[in-house]
Amino acid sequence: PSRIALFDAISADRTGPVATRLLPLAHADTPFVRRQALELLHSLTHQQPWPEAVNAAVARLSDPDEEVRRRAAYLFGYSGQPDRVLAALSELADPVVRTILARALGSAAAHLTDDDLASVRFLAHLETLRAAPPTRRQGLDTALLDDVLEAAHDLKDIGHIWGEVLYGLRREHDTYALVARLLADPATRDIGADLAREACHDWRLAPVRMMPLLLRHRGQSGTPALDTALTTASISEAARRTHGTPLAEVVPVTPSPGARPIPSTSKAYDNASAAALLAAKPLGITRLAHASEIFEALLDAGPLTFRQAAQLYNLTFRRPGRSQAECAPLWLRHAGPSALSRLLALMTPHLADYAIGHYYLAGLARMGSHARPAIPAVTALIDRRTRIPVNDSTRDAEMRLDESLLAAALSARRAILADAVPPPPAPPSPR
Repeated sequence: PSRIALFDAISADRTGPVATRLLPLAHADTPFVRRQALELLHSLTHQQPWPEAVNAAVARLSDPDEEVRRRAAYLFGYSGQPDRVLAALSELADPVVRTILARALGSAAAHLTDDDLASVRFLAHLETLRAAPPTRRQGLDTALLDDVLEAAHDLKDIGHIWGEVLYGLRREHDTYALVARLLADPATRDIGADLAREACHDWRLAPVRMMPLLLRHRGQSGTPALDTALTTASISEAARRTHGTPLAEVVPVTPSPGARPIPSTSKAYDNASAAALLAAKPLGITRLAHASEIFEALLDAGPLTFRQAAQLYNLTFRRPGRSQAECAPLWLRHAGPSALSRLLALMTPHLADYAIGHYYLAGLARMGSHARPAIPAVTALIDRRTRIPVNDSTRDAEMRLDESLLAAALSARRAILADAVPPPPAPPSPR
């Protein structure tokens, strides 16, 4: 059966024929079949507890195939049975399995700081660090540095998980210091590069601070990890501007993301064609292609009719999004300065939205100096130390979106602070 049909059948009846056929496959003769069965069982246990699936995973923790052991450990470790997982940790010897189980325990692993396995100790110290008072942080940093090289054999994303904890504690400058120490030792240089890359994804200043270190050590002995970290750091416009020349000598400079280009869909309208198009649209319209061109043509010709003004009102005030952002400057032109505070109250909450923020920033830029009351909101977006929350396919792609929004904010602020423009005309009387 298809994967969806299989999930539906097992979710409906954990004791039915489909479930009873799947469970034994975790013990099949072929490693590939065991892997696939455990992957399916893991997905199914996310929906609701399934003790039989957990028991099947426990039975495979000593499987001769490493990938089978790995998948069994993930299923068991994240089954919500910390006491049972802790008991298994004390009995098992395989570092792959023990590392996965310790990681799955989360905060419950904090007391394992004396474990024989470096990766388990590292995870335990990280969990301790999350809740430790500032006075204990230096000692915990030292313990993590002592174990990091050996722990990296079993924690392939050690820079990422370390960086996550440091970011959660907002220890930006401590992260830079740790990166410098790790990069200085050839044995831990790749770990330092991974932590530097994580910092670049988290903090806007990190690429500027990290790039000189990465360039220096890349010149001594380049590695894929260093090259990857440099590529990530080069996404930052500030880092390229500061270190562009030495960067170009060792790694191709990533093109600047700049402000996200707003697709050009301009179309020429005159007063007659714009009026005819709007006449065919409903009064309660909330989205309209070419709204800027349509209403600019009408406003250039004179005041809007009552119906046209109502349509522009609905486009501006009824629904957040691109149409609202593009129509807000037009409503200001139509209604005059009295509408400004209401428009800015609509626009500024969306400036940091990576999906539509650039439209709102472009709208503020079109308002010019009339949007000066929005300068604090724009500046807050520019001055934030951390990246905006973004959801995209990769961390580099998320960083690019933040850099793009930052560029749009800088452009908007320049436009707003440019020479004053004449105030908008007083609102005309509807014809």
